[in-house]
Amino acid sequence: MSWDEWASHDATALADRVRAGALTPAELAAQAAAAIAATNPTLSGVVELFEDAVADPRANGTNTEGPFAGVPYLMKDLGPTLKGRLQEMGSRLMRGNRAAADSYLAGRIRQAGLNIIGRSTTPEFGCCSSAENPEVYVTRNPWNTGYTTNGSSAGTAAMVSAGALPISHATDGGGSIRIPAGACGLVGLKPSRGVFSIAPHASDLTGLVSIQGCHTRSVRDTAAFVDACRGGAPGEFMPYWSAPEPYTRLIERDPPRLRIALSHEWGDHRAVPHFVAELERAGRLLESLGHHVDWAVPQVDFRAAFAAQTTCYISNFAQTVNNLITPLGLSRPPADKVEPINIRIWEEGLNTSFTERARMQAVFNTTSRGFGAFLEEWDIILTPITALPTPVIGTTEYLTTSSNPSVQDWFANLWRNFAYTPLSNLCGIPAISLPLGWQESGLPLGIQAQAAQARDGLLLQLAAQVERAIGGRWNDGRRPKVHVAGRG
Repeated sequence: MSWDEWASHDATALADRVRAGALTPAELAAQAAAAIAATNPTLSGVVELFEDAVADPRANGTNTEGPFAGVPYLMKDLGPTLKGRLQEMGSRLMRGNRAAADSYLAGRIRQAGLNIIGRSTTPEFGCCSSAENPEVYVTRNPWNTGYTTNGSSAGTAAMVSAGALPISHATDGGGSIRIPAGACGLVGLKPSRGVFSIAPHASDLTGLVSIQGCHTRSVRDTAAFVDACRGGAPGEFMPYWSAPEPYTRLIERDPPRLRIALSHEWGDHRAVPHFVAELERAGRLLESLGHHVDWAVPQVDFRAAFAAQTTCYISNFAQTVNNLITPLGLSRPPADKVEPINIRIWEEGLNTSFTERARMQAVFNTTSRGFGAFLEEWDIILTPITALPTPVIGTTEYLTTSSNPSVQDWFANLWRNFAYTPLSNLCGIPAISLPLGWQESGLPLGIQAQAAQARDGLLLQLAAQVERAIGGRWNDGRRPKVHVAGRG
């Protein structure tokens, strides 16, 4: 395929061509590998390419009869494990770490027909807004390489945006699917709690805020991924729910007239004026599609919610790090191999008491109830994906390489920028970033839509309606500066 032809195909279209006999899974893998070779030296979004999976997709365990028919796919170097493959989590400490078994979701991904051909970059342990440590790698934004992709699904965002492949793995504990999708011009859905399994090492009950997903360039690819990969492993601690009909069928119909709340004044946090104007512009588009659009703010204690979210991250993350260092025979994270903020988080969170966690859970409950009540009155909450512009490379205040002595202050600074994504993780509600706006820097600006729990299908319906209305031309049909088919 020519690069223009390759870039014009989403994963669904590539799979259709395989089923029609026009292409083979091996040919798809070879073209994706060539695309990565052309773009990765500039973007640094891929840690490793699996040559055996490129040469023979079926030998990699891919079910090429599945809905994606062998379409190439990158696994973020964090979360689901692949037996015998390296998983180094963006960390010098974990170099050489190989997984002993496939995770449950990895099996679902392969059964869906996605050929996992490599690992994409992530910040150390996923705890950061950018994959940006020069001692490991610096992942750059294809729209302007002087800027970050944001994180933590950094490499996935860079590679899908640059046209190297149409779909790739992402995870989201506070916005890590949606925020890089927003800065790179992609579709990024964080589904509701109880959709994707994180077995065998954790569950939605123990993880609380983290969830799996993907980046794509089309709504139908995201819908197909959820349809094919959802579901809990045997022995899950909580029920995993199913939709009444496949999302790939649901999105063929427009949603009913929706009540859409434009919102950005969340407690102490405000979006910059340009982002507010872009939010209003998106609102006008939705109004033109027949929806009711107005300004409204959920009635919750935002300060308490962000404080509880911080407690959750610090205490969860400290135990994650502890579980990594203990098998290595270490009593603490070594300063020469673990980034400073991650060490401080470990120090502060390791001895979090049950009483502190109980207080956190109480705020989780009241916050979820507050959003739940709001989403009885409104169908959709629409926000900018971030409150502040995407940082340039080298902005250390958001990085875990920061010298900030206070973990609490470091997190508070994150919330000033990433104000609109983490509370959907806290509440377990779905949220999607759609490439509908622009930043003054010329980077894309995602517009986020959130809905009530288990209304993931409604978000996808709305996204598909918008996609049809704009003729499929996300980002106004433009391409980033670094792209396999050249700049659009």
